[in-house]
Amino acid sequence: MNVDLVVVGSGFFGLTVARQCAEDLGLRVLVIDRRDHIGGNAYSEAEPTTGIEVHRYGAHLFHTSNERVWEHVNRFTRFTPYQHRVFTTYQGQVYAMPVNLGTINQYFRTAMSPAQARALVAEQAAEVDTASAANFEDKAISLIGRPLYEAFFRGYTAKQWQTDPRRLPGETVTRLPVRYTYDNRYFNDTHEGLPVDGYTAWLERLADHPNIEVRLSTDFFDTSQEVSRGNVAGNVPVVYTGPVDTYFGDAEGRLTWRTLDFEQEVLPIGDFQGTPVMNYADEDVPYTRIHEFRHFHPERDYPKDSTVIVREFSRFAAHGDEPYYPVNTPEDRRRLLAYRDLAAGEKGVLFGGRLGTYKYLDMHMAIGAALSMVDNKLAPHFRDGATLTSGGVEG
Repeated sequence: MNVDLVVVGSGFFGLTVARQCAEDLGLRVLVIDRRDHIGGNAYSEAEPTTGIEVHRYGAHLFHTSNERVWEHVNRFTRFTPYQHRVFTTYQGQVYAMPVNLGTINQYFRTAMSPAQARALVAEQAAEVDTASAANFEDKAISLIGRPLYEAFFRGYTAKQWQTDPRRLPGETVTRLPVRYTYDNRYFNDTHEGLPVDGYTAWLERLADHPNIEVRLSTDFFDTSQEVSRGNVAGNVPVVYTGPVDTYFGDAEGRLTWRTLDFEQEVLPIGDFQGTPVMNYADEDVPYTRIHEFRHFHPERDYPKDSTVIVREFSRFAAHGDEPYYPVNTPEDRRRLLAYRDLAAGEKGVLFGGRLGTYKYLDMHMAIGAALSMVDNKLAPHFRDGATLTSGGVEG
């Protein structure tokens, strides 16, 4: 195996590391992935009967305010001007999300000004002190009050994370803004859009370099094949982006992951829901949301008489399932500390990405973390001979 670096996982983190190392450091990089396609969970493909691009593992929306990341990704794709807007169905009515002045006025059946709405929410939120709010439920109530929390967050969060919101970390809820205007844009970032010709084309360009070899259907933990943990770790530098607990054989206990199931349907109508994503906040609705992928690319010439919808269901990941998101309960955080100690002792192995660090990372965050890993660890090692130390499972 004549390579300088092995990257386990061909998602955005792994391919960004591979490209930077191949292009800037001149390294021979081998990327392996146990799936039969490139791109990890960002992989997209055309539904064969309609030609509508479907994100196989759930909707991926690119957005960032990091100028370095924006400059980097624009080397490999152009972006549409798409801006993400989400709606949620609750007790038979549709509301705009995230919570904004329109949501507040519709829910309370009023016509408040921004100042009046702010005062009402502040009064309702005073039930819980923000500074002392540690879990998801308390933090949400301290920000938006109990009525809005119970309508739009409690049921949806319980379904999405399959965990009592009081056992989830409070910082999770701060990802979404509360606005006292009628702005219903989902993200606040400077740059936003979808790749003009799809995620798979973008990822393939990222991997298209003479110093990069990609091997699919290759399991890092299959001892019968050449590029396995036993043959590689300690002999060739490795960037590992799979689940950190799997790397160590669940030695400190299995971390809690959330997985997703998808139910795809082609319908003989031109438009099912009029928007890309509709959330369902009621707990008695088994799915968390429905994606209608034609609406992500209104500029494309999709069929007028058919559409593709995908219902998304969330549950705990069992052995053999694809782990998507870290649940991050108090027990998980205690286990993670033990895995950090184990990771720090691994010779020449760096852990990265959402699964490798057990962190909720959006695409732009994963790309930024990959660029930082190259800058701070891989470049000093390969250029200057610095010792390659994991330092644990930080990003």
